[in-house]
Amino acid sequence: MGMSESGFIWGGVVVVSAVVFAYYLRQFTRRAKADEARQASARQAGIDKAVSQHPHIDELSCIGCGSCVDACPEGDVLGIVSGVAVLINGLRCVGHGRCAEVCPVGAIQIGLGDISMRTDLPILGAGQETTVPGVFVAGELSGFSLIRNAITQGAEVADHIAKHRPRSTDPNVLDLVVVGAGPAGISAALSAKRAGLRCVVVDQQGVGGTILQFPRRKLVLTQPVELPLYGMLRSSEYTKEELVDIWSEIPERFDLDVRIGHRVVGVEKTGGGFRVSTENGPSWDTMNVMLALGRRGSPRKLGVPGENQAKVLYQLLDAKSYKGRRVLVVGGGDSAVEAAMALAKQNGTQVTISYRKDQFARIKKRNQDRLDPLLASGKIKTLYSSNVLSVGADRVRLAVPEGELDLPNDDVFVLIGGDPPYPFLRGIGIRFGGETTSATERSAVAQA
Repeated sequence: MGMSESGFIWGGVVVVSAVVFAYYLRQFTRRAKADEARQASARQAGIDKAVSQHPHIDELSCIGCGSCVDACPEGDVLGIVSGVAVLINGLRCVGHGRCAEVCPVGAIQIGLGDISMRTDLPILGAGQETTVPGVFVAGELSGFSLIRNAITQGAEVADHIAKHRPRSTDPNVLDLVVVGAGPAGISAALSAKRAGLRCVVVDQQGVGGTILQFPRRKLVLTQPVELPLYGMLRSSEYTKEELVDIWSEIPERFDLDVRIGHRVVGVEKTGGGFRVSTENGPSWDTMNVMLALGRRGSPRKLGVPGENQAKVLYQLLDAKSYKGRRVLVVGGGDSAVEAAMALAKQNGTQVTISYRKDQFARIKKRNQDRLDPLLASGKIKTLYSSNVLSVGADRVRLAVPEGELDLPNDDVFVLIGGDPPYPFLRGIGIRFGGETTSATERSAVAQA
């Protein structure tokens, strides 16, 4: 090969490389500008800050490859700005952790950040123990959502009790009472069984916890996780019904003592442990208590005339029951939007969403993507910047930007969150972030 031919080939390689580089540079620049715009929009809407677990990014290690952005199941939590990954829509992060898994340089960790002033999170030490020795918290109350986290924390609590907490010689005193039969509670009971602890699980509703509140056929994202004694949950997606079936078979299969239909109203200190009492039901003496209540607590109400009617509901269990009905959904979070979409799929059902803000800024991207076609087709109508004034027998009166509106109506779903059980926890003596008074408590916060 002559020098001129070799030079021609190398020249061609340089040209092709330059074209490819220019193409990717344009793509990178276009993406960066789009992410900057998303970041500005999120800040303006007040949704840029995370309220629970979220990715912590080491800017010095980040190489700006965008793998974390592409891996996020929620779609728009992260972005690339100024060459590094940044948290853009913090409220939509639910802590799947896939961004951390795919980061090629290990620049991302999932955590809560500084919780020392978080008045909505209990102070937790080793084994999820609160500032009341012998009382533990697991699941959503700890600030971490997701089934995987709940399972891990529930097992951690029981294992910690087995290794570090004293046991009673009195056969009438249990080792552990678990309040809540969701993923955290069942995981704790299984781990307690494995460790030989005497354990009772109490729940006012049923086995499954907050899963029971999900709409029919709702897909739940998780990651492979080991459930004590049961084995691995390997799928990345389960429907509500699949998870409920798994949870429902466990008590009988592993001979767990699960008491359903009892609402816990008190956890009182006794000589060396606690007495857990229920409303018009049994009570138990125990050395340890684990609270896996979730953060929702009691459904939040509107506080308007007519809300006490039977037509006003606070959860959707079976959308098919509302075929052909005129339904108003009040709320703008994922629960409200998912319920509205399930209702809109029923023949003849007229669905309207009333939301006090001017956009659905807090919902997951996959919900937004499913919602947009339903809005465009008119299957779901929206009343932004609206508030319910009163509920009548066949209509609802709302305040809207133009004045007041009478909306013909058969059923109302109020899905605006709940009042968390913080007063109950504080009544037990549990301290929260921002309430620390001692070096010991401050140390517990730092180590949590």
